[in-house]
Amino acid sequence: MKNLTRITLDPAVMGGKPCIRGLRVTVGTIVGLVASGYSTADILRAYPYLEEDDIREALAYAAWRVEEYDWSPTRR
Repeated sequence: MKNLTRITLDPAVMGGKPCIRGLRVTVGTIVGLVASGYSTADILRAYPYLEEDDIREALAYAAWRVEEYDWSPTRR
């Protein structure tokens, strides 16, 4: 995985959840908006301090994290 410079993890910000550039916008928020059908333009209108690269990197981070976890139904 390439170095993701826009994703930050700080226990003092949103309880240490992965955030965008130290802002109080989590990767989960961005992924949830995209999954709900919001476009990049919609998200940027709702969060004008974000940039397109923030959204792309949030999605890349989320995809990487999912691949790192074993979702096998036999895993308990």
